[in-house]
Amino acid sequence: MEIQTSLRHPNVLRLYGWFHDDERIYLILEYAHGGELHRELRKTGHLSEKQAATYIASLTQALAYCHEKHVIHRDIKPENLLLDHEGRLKIADFGWSVQSRSKRHTMCGTLDYLAPEMVENKAHDYAVDNWTLGILCYEFLYGVPPFEAESQKETFRRIMKVDLSFPSTPQVSAEAKISLAGF
Repeated sequence: MEIQTSLRHPNVLRLYGWFHDDERIYLILEYAHGGELHRELRKTGHLSEKQAATYIASLTQALAYCHEKHVIHRDIKPENLLLDHEGRLKIADFGWSVQSRSKRHTMCGTLDYLAPEMVENKAHDYAVDNWTLGILCYEFLYGVPPFEAESQKETFRRIMKVDLSFPSTPQVSAEAKISLAGF
C-alpha cells in the first residue's frame, strides 16, 4: 500500500490512505467512475485503433513514471486499468508491485499477461510491465489476449515462442499489425 500511496501521476489511481479493523483493510481510493477497462472491452468486443492507441499512450506514460520511481507493477491487465469520469485510464491494484532497483525472482501476475522471463522463472525487472503493453495493444484491437490457449502449458508455449497470429476479424490496419509484431 505504501507504494501506491507514494505515486502521483494522472494515470495512476491515487491511494489516499487506509485503515483496518479486526477483519478487513479499507482503502481510501480515488473514485474511478468509469469502472474497469475490462468491462468496457467485453461490452464492445474490441477497441478502435485510435482508442487503443490513446490508452496505450497513457499506460506507457504511467509505466515510465512508475519505472523512474523503481516501481514494477507486475500485474497489468484490463481488470487493473480503471477509467475516470472523463474516460482517462488509471492503473490500479498494486498488490503484486515492488519497489526495487534489483531484479526480482517471484513469479506473479496473470497467466495471459506473463512475460517470457516469468514463464521461465528467470529474474525479471520493469521489462515485464513493458511486455504487457504489447499484450494489451493486441487485446484492445482483437478483444482477446494474443497467447490465450486451452491449457496453461499451451499458453506458456505460445508465450515462449511468441506464437502470434492475426485473426481476419476485426479489421486491423497493416500498420497496427506491424507495430504489434515489433513489440
